[in-house]
Parts: sequence; C-alpha cells; structure tokens
Amino acid sequence: MPALVFDAHTDSLQRALDLGHDLGRRGPGHLDLVRAAEGGVFALVLVCWIDPSFLETAGPENPDGLGPFQRAHALLREAHLLAERHPHRMVLVGNGRELADSRARGLIAGIPGIEGGHAIEEDLRKLGRFFEGGLRVMTLVWNNHLSWIRSCQPDAGSGIPVGLSQFGREVVREMNRLGIVVDLSHAGERAFLDALETSEKPVIASHSGCHALFDHPRNLTDAQLHALAERDGVVGIVFHPGFLDADAKAEETRVRESAAYLAVRGGTETERMLLQSAVMQREARPMPADRLVEHVVHAVEVAGVRHVGIGSDFDGIQRGPDDLEDASRYPVLAQKLAERGFSEDDVRLVMGENMARVFDEVTGPGTLAGERAPAS
Repeated sequence: MPALVFDAHTDSLQRALDLGHDLGRRGPGHLDLVRAAEGGVFALVLVCWIDPSFLETAGPENPDGLGPFQRAHALLREAHLLAERHPHRMVLVGNGRELADSRARGLIAGIPGIEGGHAIEEDLRKLGRFFEGGLRVMTLVWNNHLSWIRSCQPDAGSGIPVGLSQFGREVVREMNRLGIVVDLSHAGERAFLDALETSEKPVIASHSGCHALFDHPRNLTDAQLHALAERDGVVGIVFHPGFLDADAKAEETRVRESAAYLAVRGGTETERMLLQSAVMQREARPMPADRLVEHVVHAVEVAGVRHVGIGSDFDGIQRGPDDLEDASRYPVLAQKLAERGFSEDDVRLVMGENMARVFDEVTGPGTLAGERAPAS
C-alpha cells in the first residue's frame, strides 16, 4: 500500500533495550518495522520513555542506579542500532529533507524522541547532547510533575509551577533554536498554553484525545485544540481506548482487578507490561475503532483538517481499538475516515502529511541523523 502514515508516538524501544527484541523483525508487541511497512508507514517517532523510577538512585526497576539522562541515552542508542541492523528498512532522519529522501527511497524514517523532560536533568547542555545524538522530538513532561513544568495530573504539591517556569520557557526556546519539535501531550493546561506562547515554531500534542468526548485529564479541551491550530500545530489522536471512552476505561479497570492480570509478577516493568497487555487483549471487551474515528472527526471539526494527525502510543498502551491492534492495521483507520466522508487528500493529511509538515518546519536543514551516534 502507499506510504501514508507518520505515527508521532511509539514506545517500542523499551522492548529492544530491556527484552532484546529485534524491532526489525516481526515479533511480539504492537510494532516492528515489518508490520509498520505493511501498514504503510513512512515515519515513526521512536520514543525514549523514561520511567520516573530512574529519578531515584536505585530501586527494583533501576537496579544499576542509572539516572534519567543515562536511561534516555541507552534507549536512544537502540534507535541507532535498529537503523544500523536494518538499513534496508529504516534510516534515522534529522530534518524534512532527509524525511523526503527516505520516503523516496521507500524506507521508514525513524525520528528519535524523548518522553519526559526529566531526561535532561535540568541541564540545557544535556538537551544539546541529545540533539547531537539525533533527538528531534521531546515531550516536555510525562505524568510526573517537574520543577519547571506541571503535568496534566492533579496533586502537584509545593514547588511545582502553575504552568512553565522561567527555565521551562528556556527549554522551549532552546528546542526551537536547535530544531527539536516541542510535544505537549501530558502537559497541564496552563503549561500547554505557556509553551504555545513561548514557542516561535509550531508544536504538537503527539498522543492525546478530545476532552469534549471523554473528560480524561490526558485529553485536550476544545480551547486547547483551537490554540494549537492558531499556531499551526498538530494534535496526534492516541489509540488508547482508556483515553478515548469511559466504558473502555471502566472495562480496563475491571481487567486490571482480575486474577489473571494480578497474577503477572516479576521481571522488569517492560516484561510485565508485555504480559499484562496479553491479558488485557484477551480479557477486555473490545472498543470499536469507530470511537477513535469520532475523536479524529471532532478534532478536525474544532481545529481544522490541517491540524490533526495520529500518535498511536503503540507499545506504551496495553491494547488498541478493535481492528487496530498493531502497526499493520493503520489502513483500517484510513478506510474508516474515507467512509466518514474525508477526501483522499484529507485522509493523507491526517494519516501523515500534517505531522510531516510540522517536522519540516521545525527541524530545518542539517546533516543526516543516521551519521551520528548519541553522545555518551
């Protein structure tokens, strides 16, 4: 099928680092390069998600006492290794020119990202080192509040800014200067608006839903969608049923309280996630893919078709909607959008071209990311 898909958020690198999975071959989980190619992918943001446990010196999930910068570096290195092992399938890219070149060559563009600004350890020099290693997207905050940005989660406690601190604004400006896409998924509403005000370049919310359809704290309000569109940004609609539908969230809660789910113990967080996901996929009542489509449609109605894309969160979620269970199934969403009256051009915008436009506008010219190795 034609290469239509730019997925702005995938979490598969943890499987490579923690479990030794070769993402260049068909395997477990939601995503590998084989299934991505079958699904018509031309670009993937390969996210380095940093468990907040790495903020501690050591613990069950961090027996080696690695810091968040070190953990992110190790995950970033996996992206380079994947490209080195499978040059016939993927190349790392650092700007729009390289993205266009990889697409013309029939390769998947791998775009390294970081989820969680705690990876930079409050040091802009470390942000620069990540950039030198190929980083081109950073989600400013995960669900753990930072000293310089508030997440969308409640109970921030003392010492947490209402939105972005002065240092947080400096992070956004430095990302603009370097050519790193600012990602506002997980950010609190005030932080979201502060970042939009600060950034001189378009931003994304890589993997979010619509608050008007389900009032989950991870979802964007119509006001946020409007503000994002006014700055030429793009929201990537997430595939996570628990973010998209109240009944689906309740169903997932039911399964998490089941004996089969609670029986999954031991191993690393990544290993448990894979085993728990298998239970969830087996036991939970499926959420129809049409519910995902409704979030896309609503976002388009509010923000405009140039400001909506996709960010599946594959391998960072336990299941996708029915019929969208892995990366080979993106064409199902494209077909459903066409059935809802989207033109061929509009389907292409949502499935990939909008995210590609922002990536192109933010990253600018540069040398090939695949020629660099991450800084140690």
